[in-house]
Amino acid sequence: MFIVHNYIIAVIFCVITMICWGSWANTQKLVQGRWRFELFYWDYVIGVFLFSLVAALTLGSIGDQGRSFLTDISQADSRNIGSAFIGGIIFNLANILLTAAIANAGMAMAFPIGIGIALILGVILNYLLLSKGNPALLFSGVACILLAIILNAIAYRKSSSSTQGTSYKWIFISVVSGLLMSLFYPFVANGMDLQNFVAPEVGKMTPYSAFVIFATGILVSNFIFNSVLMKKPLSGSALSYGEYFRGNLKLHLVGVLGGCIWGLGNLFNLIAAGKAGPAISYGLGQGATLVAAFWGVVIWKEFKGSGAKINALIGWMFLLFVVGIVTIVYAGMD
Repeated sequence: MFIVHNYIIAVIFCVITMICWGSWANTQKLVQGRWRFELFYWDYVIGVFLFSLVAALTLGSIGDQGRSFLTDISQADSRNIGSAFIGGIIFNLANILLTAAIANAGMAMAFPIGIGIALILGVILNYLLLSKGNPALLFSGVACILLAIILNAIAYRKSSSSTQGTSYKWIFISVVSGLLMSLFYPFVANGMDLQNFVAPEVGKMTPYSAFVIFATGILVSNFIFNSVLMKKPLSGSALSYGEYFRGNLKLHLVGVLGGCIWGLGNLFNLIAAGKAGPAISYGLGQGATLVAAFWGVVIWKEFKGSGAKINALIGWMFLLFVVGIVTIVYAGMD
């Protein structure tokens, strides 16, 4: 299977993760107004699952290093499989709430608050899992990102695009999403042998196998979470499954593409975790907040007409995110 052996390459993979995780939601924005997010999300989940299988049967099965996908999955311990599966369930609940917030409040609000919180708590949890990197630098970076989140929430509350009742609602949903999002990664990482991808411990999984099990958890749990949201939506009227099947091929493919984009980022993140450590890999990958905020502010104009003070807050938010992410990267070089 394909394995990363160099820290710099691992960081590059994490940067690709950051771009993918911060960009997939553009596919949801492309169909917004024509296709409810609950319907989009079915295709997104299918895209994640299909991508995990393709990756496992290609990159996860070539070469003479490590265990190939089929060999690896057949020897995996049920506890490790269960751990990755639970990680998928937790992630799916967090991500479907994030997608709801994106659809109703925009990428520039939902991502910095939701994923920013996930970044902070996730870095701490993953550092406790495997203490790799300079803790002073690591948590200094986390502090910068915390301040950036606060500034973003203030900017959204004061912006012309929000009203008092709805803004509090979507800020709250973004916060809940972030709290849940911070919990999934340790479950996936616990199912892998992070110390040795070349000759993993018996019973542990490679990143490719862990991704497939994780994606299976997402797919299975979606029949519960998304079905509930379709019947009792956070916004708008109830939906039926018939509406999903009445969607045209283009709408479905956009959602699948979104899932594949996120899946590519997740695969690269798991591959990089063996060399960079889970705290660095997860923390840098969740720098997706910066990418998503850029799309929301610059491309989708979500803060358009908000005034000079709001623009200043957004500018400081971007700066603090950049400083925080760079600091996290240097923490792994110590």
